[in-house]
Amino acid sequence: MKILVTGFDPFGGEKINPAIEAVKRLPDEIAGNQIIKLEVPTIFYQSAEVVKKAIEKENPEMVINVGQAGGRSAITPERIAINFQAGSTPDNSGKGPKEGKIQADGLDGYFTQLPIKKMVTAIRHAGLPAQVSNSAGTYVCNHLFYEIQYLIHHDYPNLKAGFIHIPYLPSQAKNGRYPSMSLDNMVTGLTAAIETAAMC
Repeated sequence: MKILVTGFDPFGGEKINPAIEAVKRLPDEIAGNQIIKLEVPTIFYQSAEVVKKAIEKENPEMVINVGQAGGRSAITPERIAINFQAGSTPDNSGKGPKEGKIQADGLDGYFTQLPIKKMVTAIRHAGLPAQVSNSAGTYVCNHLFYEIQYLIHHDYPNLKAGFIHIPYLPSQAKNGRYPSMSLDNMVTGLTAAIETAAMC
């Protein structure tokens, strides 16, 4: 199986984003499955266009997007993408999102095709905190999650996709004021989650 795994570039004034750092350090093969790694811009709509082009080029059987969720203490596979975007923080284009629907003709929400409960169990078996999340927010993470689900429902019915949020790195935790996780542990957790997803 070919699995496309994406991670966002740094945003919000940060010099590092654990999402792309962890994705870059994933093995090139997990349980016999080819891992294609892709950095995506933290920009509304542009992020989805980059991933769409990669899907057209690589024709993967699965897409897993990874993003940073500052304040969370666990690795959190997302259950649903919602057709709404908002936020006061500008993306990397310097602009904030236009509040409202992402796709005018899209459903209010799309559920992931990934076995998120089994993925959480696998991450925990690897000795790391994990839980299912029911909200990917309304920023670029949810936007990308939704756009790929919209694409699946219109053009790629056999493609499976989902989103995983990871915590801050220790260097981002402001002297321990926020939860964090080491990069090695993030890679271990993501590897366990991807292997489990590929088996289902």
